[in-house]
Amino acid sequence: MKSIASLLAGAVVSLFVAASAMAAGVELNTSQTGLALQGYDPVAYFTEGKPVQGNWQITSQYQGATYRFANEAHKEKFEADPAAYVPQYGGYCAFGTAMGFKFDGDPTQWRIVDDKLYLNLSAEIQEKWLADVPGYIDQADGKWVDIATKSPAELQQ
Repeated sequence: MKSIASLLAGAVVSLFVAASAMAAGVELNTSQTGLALQGYDPVAYFTEGKPVQGNWQITSQYQGATYRFANEAHKEKFEADPAAYVPQYGGYCAFGTAMGFKFDGDPTQWRIVDDKLYLNLSAEIQEKWLADVPGYIDQADGKWVDIATKSPAELQQ
């Protein structure tokens, strides 16, 4: 019995280490294990018009991040064209990116603009962003070129 418990414990540790090693870089806003969108299904924003939690058993990898899906059909859509579904600015807050910073994007504070998914830090920040969406997107597009490969901490200095 002890050998089975040791084997299981070893497998769990191995999975954790492997998941951490596969975690995405600073250009993507993910958990330490590489989970994107806090587990929300990226395709659901486009097909259902709302954030939907993904199933931990239905996943796909893209650019070092793990995405979860509510169903196999969403996974298939994503795998056919992942760039069409991933959030802009690596899932960081669109308003923060426009200001030259990387703040967490809240998957429940979102908008689709010109077939692209944008996240914001909070409802209050999203309200500011909505005041000039085209202007902030233009600013963020320009800033992202310079900040994409920098950590959020580097940008705070």
